[in-house]
Amino acid sequence: MSDDAGRNGALQVTAHGIILKTERFEECVRFYRDILELPVWFEQDDLTCLRFGDGYLMIETGGMARDSRKPGHENPTILRLNVMDVGAAAAELQSRGVAVDIRHFSWGVIGAFVDPDGNACELKNAGAPFFS
Repeated sequence: MSDDAGRNGALQVTAHGIILKTERFEECVRFYRDILELPVWFEQDDLTCLRFGDGYLMIETGGMARDSRKPGHENPTILRLNVMDVGAAAAELQSRGVAVDIRHFSWGVIGAFVDPDGNACELKNAGAPFFS
């Protein structure tokens, strides 16, 4: 690749997304669509694509579920949602039946929870100086 390849737009990203392979497909779609309220972009057989900020979260079949949080060696990714108020967002999720563990760190506040497949998710305070 020449030095000009990136400069002329050949690698310009026009959209970004995350593909989440699930075993409990219907439950995960309901979780992200109805509990987290991510808007549906489009749906096809065994695939649902949701808006995720200015990107997308594509939920597909073909994953492996656990009844608790998957260990890092099975899923080293955490799906993070930056929110203005972690405490308020956590309380809302808890009212919808989602267990949320709020943790305070020197770099910010998170609210950790899992989806129906055991994938790690977090709320993060959007007002942290790194994300302002």
